[in-house]
Amino acid sequence: MPDKVEMKWLNEPEDHDYTAALSYLSLLYDEQKATAYVNQLKHALLSEFKAKDIFRASGLFLLGISNAHVEKDQNKIQSGIELSPLLLIRDSVHGKVIIADGYHRLCAVYSYNEDAVTSCKIA
Repeated sequence: MPDKVEMKWLNEPEDHDYTAALSYLSLLYDEQKATAYVNQLKHALLSEFKAKDIFRASGLFLLGISNAHVEKDQNKIQSGIELSPLLLIRDSVHGKVIIADGYHRLCAVYSYNEDAVTSCKIA
């Protein structure tokens, strides 16, 4: 992969990203709390963090480039297609960031440049 590829981001997450975030968060929290988090995300302002910092804060592992979803997002990056911002939740109880939506996008971005500025909403 080339070292420096410009990451392009949409101004807002896509509607289906919030649906996916709710589905994931419903596995971790009761329906009321998961819904409240998604509503907070919908109203949150866009933020930017380096890809490597999001990974460190999440405690997750980088998915390999053989993952079909990561590869799809890598193709978008290579083609100059804008990515949807990540949806993140601060879990202060566990001292982590939960990637409610965008894990595959983050892995794709990181594969090009761990210092890439990554667009997200965080609640």
